[in-house]
Amino acid sequence: MFRTKRSGLVRRLWRSRAPVEGDGELDRGTHGSGGCCMGKTTKVAKSNAGSEAELKALTHSILKKIKEKQLEVLLQAVESKGGARSPCLLLPSKVDAKVGQQSYSLPMLLYKVFRWPDLRHSSELKRLSCCESYGKINPELVCCNPHHMSRLCELGELDYSNNLNSPDSGPSSSDTGGTTYSAPVGLSDSLALQESGERAHWCVVAYWEEKTRVGRLYSVQEPSLDIFYDLPQGNGFCLGQLCSENKSQLVQMVRAKIGYGIQLTREPDGVWVYNRSCYPIFIKSATLDNPDSRTLLVHKVFPGFSIKAFDYDKAGTLQRPNDHEFTQQPRTGFTVQISFVKGWGQCYTRQFISSCPCWLEVIFNTR
Repeated sequence: MFRTKRSGLVRRLWRSRAPVEGDGELDRGTHGSGGCCMGKTTKVAKSNAGSEAELKALTHSILKKIKEKQLEVLLQAVESKGGARSPCLLLPSKVDAKVGQQSYSLPMLLYKVFRWPDLRHSSELKRLSCCESYGKINPELVCCNPHHMSRLCELGELDYSNNLNSPDSGPSSSDTGGTTYSAPVGLSDSLALQESGERAHWCVVAYWEEKTRVGRLYSVQEPSLDIFYDLPQGNGFCLGQLCSENKSQLVQMVRAKIGYGIQLTREPDGVWVYNRSCYPIFIKSATLDNPDSRTLLVHKVFPGFSIKAFDYDKAGTLQRPNDHEFTQQPRTGFTVQISFVKGWGQCYTRQFISSCPCWLEVIFNTR
């Protein structure tokens, strides 16, 4: 039988759909397919043969109506799992599709098929700032590229806490990995850039392996920064290019799992972190906490999820006289700490982030 290029693209796309837990196909990839942000995995019941066939027929029918060049864009995004840069896939936003008793908009259907089978509502999503549809309300054409979207973290439940005021949790700053011993060096690096005529930075990033900082501070001027170990067409802070002398097997294992890493983006409402890797990341930030709380919480962020890691307005109102990690900071007084793969705090054997194999410290400049 003669097969067109279009039908070949459609078949490749269907084979690259996001796996549903229980369908025996989870080995096809682990990017962004499961779990809510706070660590409770959402299981999707295996669909029966009828609904699976219906979904396949509907998806094929819709994809065959899309132009070949648009199918190639979608395939590039899906097969690279968001690693390769792909343009927006602009399609009509008003087209609805029905699977069983459920109706979905065209974008929602593509997001469910190719990234999150458990996705229920568009309110669970956050559009990435790289997307043409970012910040636009109800345009006639909306980007349907699944890898221009992320899932929003739900902060309704608190994950792992690290009570800084308990009798057993008052380590020195060198134990916590706080910037009382790292920021002065990094900020002097960054200030030197400004004095030489460079554009003002909005943050600087330090990469650590356990208690050792690796490489210089990375000064960030652009609104968005990719921090990664191995990213196709990567442009940003490549951790894989840093010279590390750490021979620990655990450090080397975690370093290799950083993969696509994270995307750090300064947006109008604050600084967002998008987990592009295949493994969870762990974040501690004062602006993620209740202002009246005496604890700093470590939040677990699953692959494919975004979290507003820093809120400038909230940071301006915070006063933490008992929190030595923040009162002793030079200049701004605020950092965000991010660990790859391994968590820390009361629920882990690692009590402090400086015990984590690979982690970042993001030091914010004044707004």
